[in-house]
Amino acid sequence: MQVYLDNAATTALDPEVITAMVEILEHNFGNPSSIHAHGRQVKTIIEKARKTVAGLLNAAPAEIFFTSGGTEADNMAIVRGIVDNGITRAITSPLEHHAVLHTLEELENNGTIELSLLNVDDQGHVDLHQLEQLLERGPRSFVSLMHANNEIGTLTDIEYVSALCKQYNAIFHSDTVQTMGHFVHDLNKLQIDFVTGAAHKFHGPKGVGFLYISRHTKIKPLIYGGAQERNMRGGTENVYGIVGLAKALEICYAHMDEHRHHIQGLKNYMIAQLREHVPDVRFNGDIDPENSLYTVVNASFPCTDIADMMLFNLDISGISASGGSACSSGSDIGSHVLRSIGADPKRPSVRFSFCKNNTKEEVDFVIRKLRQLCQEKA
Repeated sequence: MQVYLDNAATTALDPEVITAMVEILEHNFGNPSSIHAHGRQVKTIIEKARKTVAGLLNAAPAEIFFTSGGTEADNMAIVRGIVDNGITRAITSPLEHHAVLHTLEELENNGTIELSLLNVDDQGHVDLHQLEQLLERGPRSFVSLMHANNEIGTLTDIEYVSALCKQYNAIFHSDTVQTMGHFVHDLNKLQIDFVTGAAHKFHGPKGVGFLYISRHTKIKPLIYGGAQERNMRGGTENVYGIVGLAKALEICYAHMDEHRHHIQGLKNYMIAQLREHVPDVRFNGDIDPENSLYTVVNASFPCTDIADMMLFNLDISGISASGGSACSSGSDIGSHVLRSIGADPKRPSVRFSFCKNNTKEEVDFVIRKLRQLCQEKA
């Protein structure tokens, strides 16, 4: 049996997405920047996709910009949002994805900003009281906080953060890569400056994403070289990817309640089974359904003598997952997220992440293999 539980890393293409992309691949090859009929036809296809995405997110089409993925979108929001608005202080958490952390650290290293890292508790909750204190103290800040952590699944109340940022005239960017397509995002209500998404996290193709830029926020391009994306992102558009992204997001919104119920059920079942069959199992991050991403379970196991081999043993058993430890080992620097929440560096941790295609039978198979591994190596 082969079980794929690494959907937080990437998801399988939805069959309807493949069909939509193949249609474009076969029949619409024109360059959307060309003024002739072939080009105009493809340009229309892109704008239709943009309108679809904007409609689902309650945004204006002019606020959606297609990119090569979440990393580019994060970089564009952070670099241009800070530089073009004369920001000298940025606030984030030590749990952010490296697309955010490394970009902010580079801006700090070159003297553009002073970077403040918020405190986090042992479940990965950000200290929002500290955030308000920093915002109140000034100067005008750039705040970047992800909606859900990609490793441990803990949610941040971005509606509350958005209100704080508005109160103190701060610019707010949220990496919503893990929650896009899994939660409803009403961007008009949220009043946020930047939001990022990546199609391959919600059963769309790799190599395409988008950046939402509020109409009230003005920045320059990150990539120059052409007038594409209304002069905001040079380079010939990934037409097939854009179509796939829009179709995938459309499917997610159409079936969100159904898929959420199914996936949350699998997560709850796996947590219960782990507690029953694996002595001293611990969970990294908040596992309360109200405070956590329903697609992710991060478990820490007691069999410390096989810490470095846990994922390998799962892999040879036919189980695809991801994870690691909080410690440094050789060239492996470990997980910055697990270190930041104080996870035991000697215990192997595994992130199991689910999607609509997973089943209870697959969870049972994984539990059996984990029991064998922990019993054999205890």
